[in-house]
Amino acid sequence: MSDVTLSPTTAQPVTAEPSLHRVMGPWLLLLFIVGDILGTGIYALTGQVAKQVGGVVWLPFLIAFVVAMITAFSYLELVTKYPRAAGAALYAHKAFGVHFITFIVAFAVMCSGITSASTASRAFAANMSSAFGLGLSGGFGITLLGLGFMAVVAAVNFRGVGESVKANVVLTCVELTGLLIVIFVGLWAIAAGQGDVSRVMQFKPAGDGGLFWPVIAATTLAFFAMVGFEDSVNMAEECKEPTRIFPKVLLAGLIITGTIYVLVSVSAITLVSPEQLGEGETPLLKVVAAGAPNFPIWIFGFITMFAVANSALINMLMASRLVYGMSREHVLPPVLGKVHPSRRSPYVAIAFTTLLAFALITFVGEVPALGGTTALLLLCVFTVVNITVLILRKDPVDHGHFRTPTILPVAGALFCAFFAGPWTGRDPVQYKIAGVLIGIGVVLWLVTVMVNRATGVRPSDPTMEDIGGHGPVN
Repeated sequence: MSDVTLSPTTAQPVTAEPSLHRVMGPWLLLLFIVGDILGTGIYALTGQVAKQVGGVVWLPFLIAFVVAMITAFSYLELVTKYPRAAGAALYAHKAFGVHFITFIVAFAVMCSGITSASTASRAFAANMSSAFGLGLSGGFGITLLGLGFMAVVAAVNFRGVGESVKANVVLTCVELTGLLIVIFVGLWAIAAGQGDVSRVMQFKPAGDGGLFWPVIAATTLAFFAMVGFEDSVNMAEECKEPTRIFPKVLLAGLIITGTIYVLVSVSAITLVSPEQLGEGETPLLKVVAAGAPNFPIWIFGFITMFAVANSALINMLMASRLVYGMSREHVLPPVLGKVHPSRRSPYVAIAFTTLLAFALITFVGEVPALGGTTALLLLCVFTVVNITVLILRKDPVDHGHFRTPTILPVAGALFCAFFAGPWTGRDPVQYKIAGVLIGIGVVLWLVTVMVNRATGVRPSDPTMEDIGGHGPVN
């Protein structure tokens, strides 16, 4: 392995940046994970999945849940072994020791968060326009409203993780309430003899082929609804005792969300046919209208608005912490690692990620393409993470940590690589968007190298613990 840590060549004293606040206990972390996963995806994708497979709309969500759970075990071993803010990029840094690979992984994760948040911002603007009768069907009005919303997200993020997590608690409860309404409406209607329960087991692929590939194609869509659990590892430095609480909290969060997704899917397809469910952008609204005609439907517009707001907040929170963490590893310029002296938040990283989100909101408006690109980027990152678990088994640490059975990271790497491939029926435009983003990343990496050289930062030969180490390990 090559020398992989960078350190200043000058002997001048450096003023230490204040550490991040450790404010997240197990319940706040659980709400963070559940709120991050239960975002825009389930509210928007149920109908699109039904288009692919018909009545077994629950099956792609179940497969996506299994793949996410397998990969989560790899994350658990790594985050309890290295409880730092940089997440997947830090793991790649330790495993491969190649700064270019580290940067690309970091950039891919950051882009996935920002593209997801930008998509949520435009969805928030569209739902707000609909809820308040603003008549902003698209174009400049939606863009301006989305930019304003993203500015509010940045302000909440700047206030600090404590305020951001408190906002997440409220928004998570709102979006969870919306999904529980769908589930209870569905169960009540089924008990009353409404709907057609037999549709739950009916395969109805869109094409003339067999069942396998339509289910795989639908799973690539459903996987977008399962991502989010990986964001929590970037909050490790702001959690109390991360090594102890992460395993049970992360697994509990995944099980809760996976169960909710299956129940929502069953309720949806029982009350609304696959053809009707796949029309338009509000599939769950149709479910509530079919199962409870007297329910005030306008409430669901607000719930959906808050759900996508939560997605934007959590993804921007993750992206800024990732940039902060990688700056501390000298993979990004050091200025991005600055922490505000009073708010104790990484304010330069917040400004940087917000500007990128502004650009995406302004110049890219294809919500399905951005959502698919988010899942594509993360599947590639998950493949790398599963591989790093096996490589880093030879790197012992001086504290106890979670250890996943070896078969799981092997299976996780194979599954994630498979679902990222073009053979799944993924829209080719997603590869084009991902290629452009990675190309931008290559350019930024070259800029980072020049900045490091200009500021006198060069490779050195420290111990492995120096890579990413700042602050005590809990």
